[in-house]
Amino acid sequence: MKSFTEINVLGGGEEEFLAYTSQPVSQPKAAIIVIQEIFGVNSGIRAKCDEWASKGYLAIAPDLFWRIRPGIELDPDVPDQLQEAFGLFGQFDQEAGIRDLEATIREARKMVGGGKVGAVGYCLGGRLAYMTAARTDINASVGYYGVGIDGLLGESHAIAHPLMLHIPTADHFVLPEAQRKMHEGLDNHPKVTLHDYPGLDHGFATQMGQRRDEAGAQLADGRTEAFFAGHLA
Repeated sequence: MKSFTEINVLGGGEEEFLAYTSQPVSQPKAAIIVIQEIFGVNSGIRAKCDEWASKGYLAIAPDLFWRIRPGIELDPDVPDQLQEAFGLFGQFDQEAGIRDLEATIREARKMVGGGKVGAVGYCLGGRLAYMTAARTDINASVGYYGVGIDGLLGESHAIAHPLMLHIPTADHFVLPEAQRKMHEGLDNHPKVTLHDYPGLDHGFATQMGQRRDEAGAQLADGRTEAFFAGHLA
């Protein structure tokens, strides 16, 4: 079952936003929060939710841009929409986004009867997956080509639950120096696993579109599925 769920940010009804949800046909093994890129909860993010639901998880993608404008859906393969997405990234309040993710974790946990909740994010969502691992009680997190994580390494001591990061080595938004700092800061962390993808660029695991690299996406997604099976299911 696919639908939009209202999530209450503050717990008292003062602020609410929508999240796309996809339910498995049977009792969910756990919940997975799919954290959007800078393109909103578009068809690719919804397709990722549906894929997780087909594997037995409740999947939920919160509309993190709702304070800017609810319901944003952009296509990265359309130049004007790509430029609009860059502008949205500059407007986005990441601290408020983490509060929204905390609210989503609470809601998802209720929806699976108090069970485990994981998160997987892409680009901006990959950065937020790292921040979620450091700042919330999420049970497991995965970040794909997260931007600016090298500037967040001072928070790594707070990561208490498993975190996996997928790093394409030719990422033109996360340059080699930033990748080096990520490895230096996280390779020896007992809760963190890093995977490099030689020659691949930002967005290689997108669900659809020109950025996708099929072999790389399948390899990374297989690792993510095994990671969640081990830490959530």
